[in-house]
Amino acid sequence: MRVRLSVLLFPIAIMSTAPLSAQSAAVVNGKPITTARVDAMVKQAAAQGRQDTPDFRKQVKDQLINQEVLYQEAEKKGFAASADVKSQIEQARQSIVIRAMILDYIKKNPVTDADVQVEYERFKAQSSGKEYLARHVLVDSEADARAIIAKLKSGVPFDSVVKASKDVGSAANGGVLDWSPATRYVKPFGDALMALQKGQITETPVKSQFGYHVIRLDDVRDAAVPPLDEVKKQIQDSLQEKKLVALQDGLRKKAVIK
Repeated sequence: MRVRLSVLLFPIAIMSTAPLSAQSAAVVNGKPITTARVDAMVKQAAAQGRQDTPDFRKQVKDQLINQEVLYQEAEKKGFAASADVKSQIEQARQSIVIRAMILDYIKKNPVTDADVQVEYERFKAQSSGKEYLARHVLVDSEADARAIIAKLKSGVPFDSVVKASKDVGSAANGGVLDWSPATRYVKPFGDALMALQKGQITETPVKSQFGYHVIRLDDVRDAAVPPLDEVKKQIQDSLQEKKLVALQDGLRKKAVIK
């Protein structure tokens, strides 16, 4: 039986040697770099816009040769046996395996156009209401805020008093805040904003966790809802993220964690 098995295996070994050599793009110190590795790198680059040309394939092969030379030297010096390196390799291995599973899950559980439409309608309902264009000055003390209100009432331009603001971002733009719904701001600020009439300044300082605000409402309008085409990708990404979170949470619940 052993003799017969050896006879059967011998031609197989011979046959397997030839294709291995044919499939090697290069051999570095006896270790082959397969054409499959070259093809994989070229395919990744092509997905990012690079052209698959003979010159580019040569560059890829040279890169793999350089990488193999360095890797063999690092192995020879024992770096592959380092506990830290092994830990990093294991982390990278897990990330690659997880990514493969996630890509497969996304492919099998796509976000449909119907899903996007439902989420868009919900988004429109939440976005209905008003948007406010306001200016503000933020200071540390109530006394400073009251002094600023008094100056504004006496006719001092807002651009002059805003220089004292702690909010340097808006202060550089005259205290102007972008068009936003009142709910975007902390509650005391949002409530005060909704109570103002166009062109009006808060009669008293508005206290929040950031300090004391003096607010002026410059304009108000109905909230603008972007068309579906503009937000479709954002909605798709958000829904896909929710699917992945649900997958992770489900797996964690079933896991035995001690």
